[in-house]
Amino acid sequence: MANSALKLADIDAFYGDSHVLQKVSFELGEGHLLGLLGRNGAGKSTCMNVSVGLLPPRAGAVEVFGAPVTRLPPEEIAARGVALVPQGRRIFKSLTVRENLMVAARGVIPGTTHAPWTMETIFTMFPRLAERHAQMAGYLSGGEQQMLAIGRAMMSNPRVLLMDEPSEGLAPQIVAEVMATIRKLKESGLSIVLVEQSPKLVFDIADDIVILNSGRVAVVSTAAALKNDGVDLRQHLGVF
Repeated sequence: MANSALKLADIDAFYGDSHVLQKVSFELGEGHLLGLLGRNGAGKSTCMNVSVGLLPPRAGAVEVFGAPVTRLPPEEIAARGVALVPQGRRIFKSLTVRENLMVAARGVIPGTTHAPWTMETIFTMFPRLAERHAQMAGYLSGGEQQMLAIGRAMMSNPRVLLMDEPSEGLAPQIVAEVMATIRKLKESGLSIVLVEQSPKLVFDIADDIVILNSGRVAVVSTAAALKNDGVDLRQHLGVF
């Protein structure tokens, strides 16, 4: 595997008394895209929350490019170059498109190899956001809000991008646009964890696959190997 951009090692995480993640371990290779799959409630979003510091684990360790970040506050993990595109987008609906982007702006982090992300580069990638730069974000369509959520994350100039179900609730044409954007981000050298319900979307773009089942890692493999092996996903995902 490439050098590790993000590593979770033996993570135990709880919501109250509910043991959601049980000894979860996986690594995101630098410049790779890792697809994180699992049924609803398998623990995918919890892995994202642990990675960005929103949910401190009770046991285990998190590393970003080899540096320990376990139980650091979210703002310090963000300063190390980790950004989250959260499930449900969570944009600031009462702010304009431009204001949503401005609040996330951060300078380039040492070690970053790609060109810096600015308002101009975001608007080049998402022309519709440029057209609506002065519009309140709450009035955007679902697809435009997802573009804004991605753009906002990129304004922090991350080295690691975590994306939690970016295709959720979007029309097929918009899903194709979002996936094309993710592919471009990967080609720029960004290290990405993509959480998705649709295995097809993930297998089309991922280098590596991790499948969670009931809070435990059930499968760790490359996407190519899983395709070649013809693995039956029904046991872990309930898909046919």
